[in-house]
Amino acid sequence: MSSASLSGRTALITGATSGIGYESARLLAERGVTVLVHGRTADEAQAAVDKLVATAGVDLAKLRAFAADFTHLEEVERLASLVVAEHPHLDVLVNNAGMAAPERHTITADGNEIAFQVNFLAHFLLTSLLEPALTTDPGGRVVNVSSSLHRTGSISWSDPNRARRYSRLAAYAQSQLALTVFAADPRVTAVSVHPGVCDTALLPLYAHEGTSAAEGAAHVVRLCDPATEIVNGAYYDRAERVEPAAAATEDRTVKRLNKLAALLVGHDS
Repeated sequence: MSSASLSGRTALITGATSGIGYESARLLAERGVTVLVHGRTADEAQAAVDKLVATAGVDLAKLRAFAADFTHLEEVERLASLVVAEHPHLDVLVNNAGMAAPERHTITADGNEIAFQVNFLAHFLLTSLLEPALTTDPGGRVVNVSSSLHRTGSISWSDPNRARRYSRLAAYAQSQLALTVFAADPRVTAVSVHPGVCDTALLPLYAHEGTSAAEGAAHVVRLCDPATEIVNGAYYDRAERVEPAAAATEDRTVKRLNKLAALLVGHDS
């Protein structure tokens, strides 16, 4: 992977304080990208920045810490306005922050099932609000870090909060399917990627052992590189472009999801 095509670009990575997000931030910063490091709290984001400088030898001038707790949509809105104010031109947004759905059905203060909000709705809102920055120049792109488990998911249109029948795996799969479908939204060029089963906090959902987070991050970073040609809505399993679940390629589903998400985040314009 060449540094030349990435150098001088600006990327925001959500959930960049650990796992694949952290390793993606490291790989991008090492290639001369200005990385906006998002964490749930200001302390976590700053700690990740400090660690990148101390252990990866990344230039502090290439890093910025940002905080937003995705269980609160108003924090997502605040994050977006801070980013746009400081970086009116953004080359890449990596929607990586994610959580396993909890054992017990949990609703956020915004009224949404927690995994659906953190893994999908917050990213839907953030991407929508950052659209002006991502489209100021041609070539801006969004990389959604999804999961092969999106194939097992279905979107419960009449009960997206899964209040009637809750299962943590179904809730998680629904959030990943929604994120994968969202990549086909025509407003910004986006792809989704399953980075492989990696040894991160989400590993127990998949297996007992996985590859390193750095290995998973390499697949994410490749898609951030303008030298890698992408097609809007494409889905990658690690380095290989494959067909996503059928729902992710249906215009009708993309439109329906946009409508539902806009309603749930309170932006149904």
